[in-house]
Amino acid sequence: MAAAAGAAAADRGPGTALPDGLPDLVRKGIEEFNRGKFFECHEYLEDAWMEESGRVRFLYQGILQVGVGFYHQQNGNWRGATGVLRGGIERLREFESETLGLDVAGLVRQSERCLEELERLGRARVREFDTSLIPKVEPSR
Repeated sequence: MAAAAGAAAADRGPGTALPDGLPDLVRKGIEEFNRGKFFECHEYLEDAWMEESGRVRFLYQGILQVGVGFYHQQNGNWRGATGVLRGGIERLREFESETLGLDVAGLVRQSERCLEELERLGRARVREFDTSLIPKVEPSR
């Protein structure tokens, strides 16, 4: 069941256009995140993070870490999933509820729910995680 939900989640593209003005690497990384392509998301956002010298680089890193957490979940790595997801959430909390036109607060809130569910399931049941719960990075409203 989780695999089918994951396939459905991965097939959904971003529902709403991302804000104008995002750097190309960030836009591509978020688009991959929203497609459930977390390895690819990591590649783009890591490059964006390394190129950026301002504080916003940590926003990119937080999104990247949340994606890596879901990548670990997909591979059955509960410890990696919960640890990196927790770190990404903490990194994202450093930002306003809306940054660069992105709904950071919504991403944090939904990621926290996923972390709670992963912790409830535990190591032995990590693959039972309902991947339809994985959030999207969306524009603020």
